[in-house]
Amino acid sequence: MAQSSSRPLSPHLSIYKMHPGMIMSGLHRITGFALTVGLVLMTWWLVAAATGPDSFARVQWLLGTLIGKLALLGWTFSLFYHFGTGLRHLCFDMGLFLSNEGALRAGWTAAVFALGATGITWVIGLIALGVH
Repeated sequence: MAQSSSRPLSPHLSIYKMHPGMIMSGLHRITGFALTVGLVLMTWWLVAAATGPDSFARVQWLLGTLIGKLALLGWTFSLFYHFGTGLRHLCFDMGLFLSNEGALRAGWTAAVFALGATGITWVIGLIALGVH
């Protein structure tokens, strides 16, 4: 026979209202995973470059496809977003932006930074490649 406890139950996600901080935290974790996957892809690219022209051509072909370009775009965004939210957390550790308004402002700043830095990086890259 199970005993009933007077202790409160642990809160579940269905109890909480979704707010931007939760989304930003989740996206920070997702971008961390995406960076890991991108690092594996970059390692494959470097090994292929060292292996020979045929191996390198296969990887370059894959990265030149729409899916490859989208993966590189996502990896670039992940890098900048994860960096920005890492700086945000560093600021939290120093006691900055701890109010609800400050945390929200810092989160949006990190997101806008990531979008802007991704766009600038890709524009510079495309210009360097001569793509108009």
